[in-house]
Amino acid sequence: MRAVVFHRYGPPDVLRLVDRPLPPVGSGQVRVRIHASVATPPDCAFRAADPIIIRLMLGLTRPRHEGMGSTLAGEIDAVGEGVTRWSVGQRVMGASDMTFGTYADFSVLGENAVLAAIPDTHGYAEAAALSEGFLTAMPFLRDEARLSARQSILINGASGSIGTMAVQLAGSAGAHVTGVCSHRNIDLIRSLGADAVIDYGRHDFTRDAGAYDVIFDAVGKSSFARAKRALKPTGIYMTTVPSFGIVIPTLLAGNAGGKRGLLATTGLRADSAKTDDLDLLAAMMEKGELKAVIDRAYPLEMAAAAHDYVETGRKRGSVVIAVTEKGQPESTLTSGPAKMNARAATP
Repeated sequence: MRAVVFHRYGPPDVLRLVDRPLPPVGSGQVRVRIHASVATPPDCAFRAADPIIIRLMLGLTRPRHEGMGSTLAGEIDAVGEGVTRWSVGQRVMGASDMTFGTYADFSVLGENAVLAAIPDTHGYAEAAALSEGFLTAMPFLRDEARLSARQSILINGASGSIGTMAVQLAGSAGAHVTGVCSHRNIDLIRSLGADAVIDYGRHDFTRDAGAYDVIFDAVGKSSFARAKRALKPTGIYMTTVPSFGIVIPTLLAGNAGGKRGLLATTGLRADSAKTDDLDLLAAMMEKGELKAVIDRAYPLEMAAAAHDYVETGRKRGSVVIAVTEKGQPESTLTSGPAKMNARAATP
């Protein structure tokens, strides 16, 4: 089978496409034939070991695990002895454990890994894109912010994969949603249900004194210290990015007259909690309540080009890794990599 791996930290060209033996399936395991994965900012951060605290998690001098990618959508290819939850041929979406490895043709997971059935209403690319954003945005809004109807929330980085999902989820909760994005993405964010949109090139939302119950910084471009003026007296600031420049000022700022700042490690939740959320996502997908926002798709051999693009900071929604033809999205926001001077991940 093919797999994208990396053996040292660095720029996108450290990624290599290699051949590996087909992984065997043990008792209590399933093997997934992956059709789609997603190139994410965390993937790029892990590859580059940036911020440096990533080395504490993944290896000080070199990555402990060579696999890349944590999001997958595909079909069950084989089941091990004793497996009752899944059967061969079922379409599934989900996430790997901390060994990663979803930029590959196959992945072997435990029967009770983070997997859910893909509704017939959606393709593999759409399922991968939706699950990527949902597994982060939902626990932030529901569990950390406890967002409710009539509250006001500002989503910084509203056009990214987490941001586009957060806009939709916050709107479905009945909150008043303000999205922050570049000028070119204003119409997109409005189409997802935002009540107001701020062009960050023209207005600094941190100057809006006492405007928001919740500020969700989905791209880690601000901090509690900078944003607290824009919070209501008991407001909460949340960020997804564990960089020293954001986390330490947030922690040092502490509470400010009832205002709070926090970083939640949603990726470290129990598998059972993530699986419950994927089941919820599947139900919402089946009802047509969420829209997959896909910027473009790259074939597996162009994983390095996908990382190049993600690191420009200009992506809208998700960047899909189409492992097979079945993993190609039905539509994208842009013309895709065919018109780019993209480089492939090579053996």
